[in-house]
Amino acid sequence: MMRRSFLAGIVGLLGTKKMQAETLPEHGPIVPSWHPSFRQPLDRVKDRISYYYNGQRDFVVFRNGTCVLLDDGLTDQLAAEFASKVFSSILGYHPDMNPSPMDDGNILVGYNHPAVNVVLHDISQANWPEIEARHLDGLTPSEVLITPLGPNKFDEFGKQALLGRAYMFMDAQRPEVAEIRRHA
Repeated sequence: MMRRSFLAGIVGLLGTKKMQAETLPEHGPIVPSWHPSFRQPLDRVKDRISYYYNGQRDFVVFRNGTCVLLDDGLTDQLAAEFASKVFSSILGYHPDMNPSPMDDGNILVGYNHPAVNVVLHDISQANWPEIEARHLDGLTPSEVLITPLGPNKFDEFGKQALLGRAYMFMDAQRPEVAEIRRHA
């Protein structure tokens, strides 16, 4: 599996990739303005996560499709608590993303904590006008992502990765567990 990664940084933070919690504004974490108007079918997201992890991982699925990977043996309550802590950890620091093209044509967007988003290729293609128009709204204020094309310049792959990350931000701001999926 080929892997692309984006080097992330916040302008004005002396080149550090992570924004520490104490630098967050009092009103909450810095988040992008893009809230995609369309959702991906959760049944397909769950199916793809199970496939990508060979059916060997438990995970929490949130309303907008973000999945938090779990250790085995957690009760539903502990799983939900762990997932909330993962979101707090991601929002407490700048969320580096590591998008990977998958063998089925989709993109798996990972973060610096055990959370992932799947961007379903056919859903992104069906909603391409919005992605094309709004992908830069998927950046947080003053954020600069360095890509092979240059700072904040995104090809189709990068625009889709920003879509996945936009879903993560939506779930992190208003976490609503849709399901806790257990492996066989």
